[in-house]
Order: sequence, then structure tokens, then C-alpha cells
Amino acid sequence: MAAILTGMGDDGARGMLEMKEAGAATIAQDEATPVVFGMPNEAIKRGAVDVILPLESIARSILAYAR
Repeated sequence: MAAILTGMGDDGARGMLEMKEAGAATIAQDEATPVVFGMPNEAIKRGAVDVILPLESIARSILAYAR
């Protein structure tokens, strides 16, 4: 499982797409909650994201997936 949060650039988005293509579940922080939406937006645009969530929901989602 991978989660991508606030940030700039696209290096994390490239890595997240590789993880998704290998079968990982992926989450991106939504547009409303990060300081900088660059990195999550790049991951979304590349099709590397299964779920888009606000920051306060990401940990709960990860824990639910782990169960």
C-alpha cells in the first residue's frame, strides 16, 4: 500500500505508478487539504491512485486495508 501526500514534483508520482502497476493499493491526499497539491495531483493525473481522501481520513483507510 502507498499513500502520497503534499509535495511538489513528480518523482513520488512515478514511484506510486510503479507500485500500483505491481498490485499495490494507492491513496492520494485530496486537493483541499495539502499545503502543495503538486505531487498528489501528478499521481492522480498519471492514473496511479485508487482512492483520493482528505488528510484526516488516510490513516483510517490504511488501517482498514491492513485488517
